[in-house]
Amino acid sequence: MHSGKRFSALEFAMWTRRSIYILLILATIPTVLYYVGFTFISFPWQPIAIMGTAVAFIVGFKNNASYSRLWEARQIYGAIINDSRSFGYILRDSLSEKNSDKVKVMFKRHYAWLTALRFQLRESRNWENMGTAQFKEYAQKYDIPERLTIIDNELKDYLSDQELQYILSKKNRATQLMAKQSKDLSEAYAHGEINDFQWSQINQQLVKFTDNQGKAERIKNFPYPRNFSSITTYLLLLFIVFVPFGLIKEFDKMGEGTLFENYTLWFNIPFSLLVTWCFHTLDSVGEASVNPFEGSPNDVPITQISRTIEIDMRDMLDETNLPPAITPKNNIVL
Repeated sequence: MHSGKRFSALEFAMWTRRSIYILLILATIPTVLYYVGFTFISFPWQPIAIMGTAVAFIVGFKNNASYSRLWEARQIYGAIINDSRSFGYILRDSLSEKNSDKVKVMFKRHYAWLTALRFQLRESRNWENMGTAQFKEYAQKYDIPERLTIIDNELKDYLSDQELQYILSKKNRATQLMAKQSKDLSEAYAHGEINDFQWSQINQQLVKFTDNQGKAERIKNFPYPRNFSSITTYLLLLFIVFVPFGLIKEFDKMGEGTLFENYTLWFNIPFSLLVTWCFHTLDSVGEASVNPFEGSPNDVPITQISRTIEIDMRDMLDETNLPPAITPKNNIVL
């Protein structure tokens, strides 16, 4: 998540510079060919304008869908924050008098669940963008905590050695941690440590955690539909290639009868570059938001949120050695 007021113009220019180089070449080649006499390569601008309308529509549709995925992901983690706080004080007030040790174990297991979930959500997928050059380069400006360590080291602070080995042997570790919570809760109920109402309340929180985990996994494991993504790419590519051919004659006409005759056509290069850059960058912005857990600078800050929850819950137990809050690096926090 970008925590500043905005991305700077320089950041945008650096982030898109590779595409700028390519767009500049695509605008220069037809202009030079037209200048040396290949005037037949120019196209009427009207069909290209119609194509531009179609591209604008489908890119806008993609960006709207990307924002919806991002906002839903943030809502999911907002719910996890609220439910975690409720889970903490309900569990503490229900169990602490009879079994304070179990309260601490279940609190720590919840931190482990948050940790396992964020590690699972940071795993790479074929359709994600963090492997591309522009994203790799920008990622050097900030830290992706899940790429700096391994889950084994993170979980050992929360789980016993036996439970740690058990959880690490499982495929979906977050699910198994929540299953262990349910088992401990059932044992507490069977031993009379909590009553029917308390069992029901705490169990409802576990169900909510499972529900939110499933929602986050759905976003993670189901990409923006490939048919829409593919047609956007192809139409955008066609539009970018044809724009310089459609504008070149119009810029050449601008100089007729003036001292700049035969020179105004060179305006085709910067203006074609500007138009195609706008469309291409809008598409890139959508791509940067469509996978909200991959580790891009526009992601939901699930690591920061998990740490905030841990601090709040530790504070409920009056612990004094609280972990530090995660702060932005170069205005980016994950």
